[in-house]
Amino acid sequence: MSTQTGAIPEVASFVFTPDYLAQAQAVIAKYPAGRQASAVMPLLDLAQRQMASDKSGGWLPRVAMDYIADMLDMPAIRVYEVATFYTMYKTRPVGKHHVEICTNLPCWLRGSDKIVAACEKATGIKLGETSADGMFTLSHAECLGACVNAPMIQIGDDYFEDLDETSTASILSELKLGNKPKTGSQIGRKTCEPASGLTSLTEPTKGRGA
Repeated sequence: MSTQTGAIPEVASFVFTPDYLAQAQAVIAKYPAGRQASAVMPLLDLAQRQMASDKSGGWLPRVAMDYIADMLDMPAIRVYEVATFYTMYKTRPVGKHHVEICTNLPCWLRGSDKIVAACEKATGIKLGETSADGMFTLSHAECLGACVNAPMIQIGDDYFEDLDETSTASILSELKLGNKPKTGSQIGRKTCEPASGLTSLTEPTKGRGA
């Protein structure tokens, strides 16, 4: 196994590919002249996604942050401040599948400790580590905003909710096989409805005087 506390790889240069550059320019164009720095967060996200598409670990090397600072005509330190403040940005390489496990109070009350254990067992690594094959990184997440469907994890852009040990292991097994597991609730819950189904407003309301 390898951990996220190891040496950060050297990346000599970074530029947006034509496709990502077009997306970046479209974002910048949304802001008035002189306010281009407001585009820093979406541009950092684009840079991180490009790194992931290049199979470089889905992270932000310093050269990428410097490139964005130059593009937005802002001090590089301001870009570093944003990239190191928000956990959505990774300043070290992560695995192909970055598994972020919510362990905040609602998820903890619903058994997130068991979900952490299931993830560690399925991947063979601990929180904060990346598997030797680069397939998985496990991370703690403070809150992912799906408390009503706790416990839950985020993998890339996808949420997996209403988890137990079995469904968690199944999701990771599917990813190992190169498949795309079912996202959202793993118990068939519709969005954020009660797990038992609707208990009120189960019929269309009638107009006044009907």
